[in-house]
This record gives sequence, structure tokens and C-alpha cells, in this order.
Amino acid sequence: MRKILQALMSILAIAALLLAAPSRADNQYKILVFAMPGKYHYEYIPIARDSLEKLGKLHSFEVVYTHRPEMFDGDLKQYATIVFLNTPGEELSEARRKKFEDYMRSGGNAMLVHRSLIIAPNTWPWFEKLIGRRVGNHPMLQTGVAYVVDKKFPATFGIPERWIWSDEWYIFDNPHDIAIHPVLNVDESTYDPTKIWPGQTTQGMGRDHPVAWYHTLEGSQQGGRVFVTALGHNGEMYRDPQYLAHLLGGIYWTATGKGIAP
Repeated sequence: MRKILQALMSILAIAALLLAAPSRADNQYKILVFAMPGKYHYEYIPIARDSLEKLGKLHSFEVVYTHRPEMFDGDLKQYATIVFLNTPGEELSEARRKKFEDYMRSGGNAMLVHRSLIIAPNTWPWFEKLIGRRVGNHPMLQTGVAYVVDKKFPATFGIPERWIWSDEWYIFDNPHDIAIHPVLNVDESTYDPTKIWPGQTTQGMGRDHPVAWYHTLEGSQQGGRVFVTALGHNGEMYRDPQYLAHLLGGIYWTATGKGIAP
């Protein structure tokens, strides 16, 4: 009887492995999502994790979600793209920054979301160049209208041409003279760009005010794709189907290089 039970257990174990194998093989690629809690950005973490993991299951890619910088000590080449989700690069040590730079130069890709765009000037100039712009004054959250400037890019496919959205409409400058391809701008006539925190003053950016863009890292080998979106302040945004479609388009393009319409 014991031998029969042992044989049965062995058969069940083999069957479990065979059934599990196809689900692993179905994943097209793997992404790393780096999301650390901060003073003003923490409530989004469980919401974003749940939503991104659901997107991964729906579209057959694996999501490795972490708040631990130690993940950058491992093999980064396994990831088709690395997403900095409301987490700036200055959270990485010098050694981990070097590893990430090497990853990007050797063909890696990156996506940067909202708070990850804010890094103290000259803290890590390479990361500023990776972003492609530098955040200046920090506006208060307001409802405004973003509009599509590149209908051919995947991060715009799931949103309307004029999109009512509430966010912190970051103001940018370009100290490193980086060329970017804007995909979304914000119409400054639809909100008050001077409504910022006490002690600051600004006049906005005018007609050319990008809030999402892409570019390719100079000197990278067969990759170096970078997608940036300044949107994503509120945790509830990570449940919004249109915003998630925006993120999915960025993930899809950075991970595969595909999706831009001819």
C-alpha cells in the first residue's frame, strides 16, 4: 500500500510540474517594478501592484514588484524593462546606480513614472539625462486637460485625444539639451499653472508643456528605450482603466520596441 501511495504521489508531483510549465513559458517577458514608499507617495503601492500584476496576467508578462533597492544587486539583464514607480533614482547607492547604467548601456530599457522624475539637481546627472527633462517648481494637484500629440505611440492608444485628468502638472526645463518625443501635452489654459506651493512662483511653460514622452538613450546597444510619464500622483489613479492603458502602452513599447503605428 505504501508503495502505491508513493507512486501516486510521484505521478501527482510530475503532473503538477507539467501543468505549471506552460504558464511560465507563456510569459513573453519580465519587468521589474521598483516602488518605494515615500513621505507623499505610499498609498498607491498595493493598488498599483494589484493592477500591474493583473495587466501582466492579461497580457502574458511577468511582473516582479519590489520596494527593495537590493534587487539591483542581482541580474538586471533578465528584465525587458525596469519601471521606477514614484521612486527616484537617488534611492540607489553608487554601486547600484552603476549597475543600472551598465544595464541601460548594454541594451536595457526603462520607464519612469511621476515622482521618479524628481531628483535633486546634480545628484545623478546621468539619471537626469535618462529622464530627458528636469522638474522645476512643484504645482498643486489640479484638474486640467491633457491632449495627445502623438497618436501613433502605444501609450496614447487607450486615452481620448483630449483627456480630463487631475494631477500635479510638473514644470520642466532641459539643462542637458536632450531631444525627446512628446506624446502627451497639457493645456495650461485649463488650469492655473501659477497655483503652486507657498514661497514659489512660476509662469508655467506655455503651449509646449509635455507630460509624457519617449526617447532612446544615447550610446545604448540595441535598446535604451525610455518612456516617461509625469502622471500618477493619486493612488486611486492606478485603478483607472485609461491611466492603466497609458502605463501599459509604455511598458509594451519599452519592453519590446513594438507598437508605434506606421
